[in-house]
Amino acid sequence: MLDALTLVIGVAALLLAAWCGWAAYRDEPTKDWHFIGMGVVSLLVLVQLVVGIVQLARGEKPEQGTTIFVAYLLGAFACVPAAGLMSLSERSKWGSVTAAAGAVVLAVLEVRLYDIWGG
Repeated sequence: MLDALTLVIGVAALLLAAWCGWAAYRDEPTKDWHFIGMGVVSLLVLVQLVVGIVQLARGEKPEQGTTIFVAYLLGAFACVPAAGLMSLSERSKWGSVTAAAGAVVLAVLEVRLYDIWGG
């Protein structure tokens, strides 16, 4: 895996979590700018998913097993979009809390992906 990409995604996820958390603190729902941020983070995770699959196709193996690695890659890819969709259904500060929680979960998944690959 690309360590730099994993680090960038983790930092971006934490920044998104802080931004959405700030909106929740101010009793604001998620706004268009938050969804643009979620889109950027999701795009980064899509790049990571493609890179991970390409590395597996080239014969590289994660230290803790291919199945668990692919499962974490797919979970990381689905995490922020799922939280974004849930935040759309709750147009209050709790939508912002949901988006922030999804971003924190993504950051934790990135740490775990790094560990699974053998970092």
